[in-house]
Amino acid sequence: MRARLAILLVSLLASATVYAADAPLNVKQQVLWDHLRLAIVDVEQRLDGVLGVAILDLNSGQQLLIRPDEVFPQASSIKIAVLAELYHQEQQSAHGLSGKAALKDRYVVRAADIVPDSFVLGGLTPGVSSLTNRDLATIMVAVSDNSATNVLIDRVGMDNVVRLTESLGLAHTQLRRKMMDLQAAAHGRENISTPREMMELLEQLYRGKVIGPPLLDDFFSVLATGKNSWLPRDLPADLKIANKPGELEGVRNDSGIVFLKNRPYVICVMTTYLTNERAGEEAITRISSLAYGVFDRFSRASDLGRVISPGNGGAR
Repeated sequence: MRARLAILLVSLLASATVYAADAPLNVKQQVLWDHLRLAIVDVEQRLDGVLGVAILDLNSGQQLLIRPDEVFPQASSIKIAVLAELYHQEQQSAHGLSGKAALKDRYVVRAADIVPDSFVLGGLTPGVSSLTNRDLATIMVAVSDNSATNVLIDRVGMDNVVRLTESLGLAHTQLRRKMMDLQAAAHGRENISTPREMMELLEQLYRGKVIGPPLLDDFFSVLATGKNSWLPRDLPADLKIANKPGELEGVRNDSGIVFLKNRPYVICVMTTYLTNERAGEEAITRISSLAYGVFDRFSRASDLGRVISPGNGGAR
């Protein structure tokens, strides 16, 4: 009897947890969400270019979408998918599958592998310097080193990256060329995704549908490696943000997860046809700041909207 009661209690608690995680916004929270949408639309209307946005509240499931299904060039943001496949193969390798890339596999730098915008590998000694796949991944994320990325693409297989995204239902998220392959780019083989699909990729990663623990924590630790990017620019310095920006001529993107305590969220902002790339960067930073302002209040407020900040002495 006690055993059955214990099982019932666990079941009820689990159901309550799922319900809480999917609880819709209340009326007051919806007002803030609507204000956020209007503020982002204002940023979009002031931008001389095309902008797409996908924001997901990982607690409530609420989404804010602007041109969510338009295909945008991803530039280096596609490296999120490369990183995901590397960790996916590490998980398979740990389960005994042969022929899969592992994080500890070593690579010795080769001069033939060096392409432009390789700020770390380009300075290492060919034939001598040795790195693990995890080292390459960290360099790929931190400084967007294109040679490190291309080595990882060769090691995990471009087709496997595509199979992974397709298996997740992301038909428009495609790795179609290596970094700095200008001939492929000239023929239209661009690395692409949509705001909605990049949001869904990050959500599925967050929920453990691609990589399980404990590898998942390490995946996000690597993706959160400090970098020069636009989503975090005006946010608190101690806030964990796992993101990857991308830039090409006329294109600026940044996609990631903001691990705000009590209210994590996904944010993907993509721009193209920019006449002024700095304006695209500033638009991404502004939208990120606007979103954080709302989620920060959600994270610290009661359902009635009472916010308690650190050092707040009490009611008046």
